[in-house]
Amino acid sequence: MKEFADALDRVRRHAGLSYRELAARAHYSHPHLIRATSGKHLPTWDVTAAFLTGCGVPPELQKVWRRRWDNINRGNALELLQRADSREDLGKALATLAGRRSLRDLEQLTGVPRTSIQAWFSGTRRAHRDRLDTFVRTLNATPEERRAVAEALDRVSSGRSRVAPAA
Repeated sequence: MKEFADALDRVRRHAGLSYRELAARAHYSHPHLIRATSGKHLPTWDVTAAFLTGCGVPPELQKVWRRRWDNINRGNALELLQRADSREDLGKALATLAGRRSLRDLEQLTGVPRTSIQAWFSGTRRAHRDRLDTFVRTLNATPEERRAVAEALDRVSSGRSRVAPAA
């Protein structure tokens, strides 16, 4: 994430813009844009796209940035899945895996009712293994992500904590 944030900041500097100038172009507050380049969290795609547009990055190059953003976001999902110890943790990881899709779009894509998806994401309902596997497979999850979902579901269902890796 730090590399992504640093690259965003290089784009801003190359455009010769202060954060305040960029804020006027991107229609986000300058503190919001500063946070996007802090490297602590991956900014949303909407913020990233506005940042890039404000710096004058053409749409064809933004597609490259989007693929890079998607890859980082997917990596975050895998990490969250591997650490998930509760239904809430699993829900956050699933929401990250689903990306910025709306509940309506997810329902249409996966065939799972949006009320169920929302309950999974919020951690108020535990998903059944087969239904959850179909859901993540439809999201084009990698085999590693699917395995991490199954392992997280097993941990959450059994109430056992994640085993820390050996040093």
